Parts: sequence; C-alpha cells; structure tokens
Amino acid sequence: MNIMEIDGYKAVIAYDPDINLFRGEFIELNGGADFYGADVDTLRKEGHTSLRIFLEMCREKGIEPRRSFSGKFNVRIPPELHAKLALEAAAEGKSLNAVVAEKLAA
Repeated sequence: MNIMEIDGYKAVIAYDPDINLFRGEFIELNGGADFYGADVDTLRKEGHTSLRIFLEMCREKGIEPRRSFSGKFNVRIPPELHAKLALEAAAEGKSLNAVVAEKLAA
C-alpha cells in the first residue's frame, strides 16, 4: 500500500510525473496538508514539516485537526447484489447493515 504514517497520521503517497516527485497527502485531517519529495527520506521530512504547520494552525484556531467519520456512507450496488445480500441477511437473522459491515471488515 502507498501509505506513510507520520506521527500517528496516515498519508497516501503517489508519484506525480508532471513534476517528477512523490506527493503525500494526509487523509485523516480536517484540511489539506500535502508534501513533496524526490525520495523517501525527503518525503518523510517534508511530511513532518507539513503536519507540524497544520497542527500549529489548528491549535491557534482551536480546531480539531482529525477528521471525524460518522460511520455512515451511501454506496450504490447492482439491484441483484442488493437482493442477494438482503436474502443472506434474512436467512442469518441479521440486518442488512450487519451483513454488509461484516463483509467490509473481512
């Protein structure tokens, strides 16, 4: 996986061919904090700097830096799969949400 952890925060890493650098973007923050580097060491160093600046700004403004997740999201699936999952849930005496959550966790 292209994930780098810096000080307990996860960032997705991708290569940007337009600028010939790796780009990191923190995915658990309430705002944008990205960073660039030509190699892993530089990328990690720039990530620390970007995160430090972002966290300082959050402290100054009294903002929670971590993005919160409600646990709810909409997903679109084919009607046939919906019917199959609903049947499976009924056969197991579970809710559709419980069956879907189990499958996603697996």
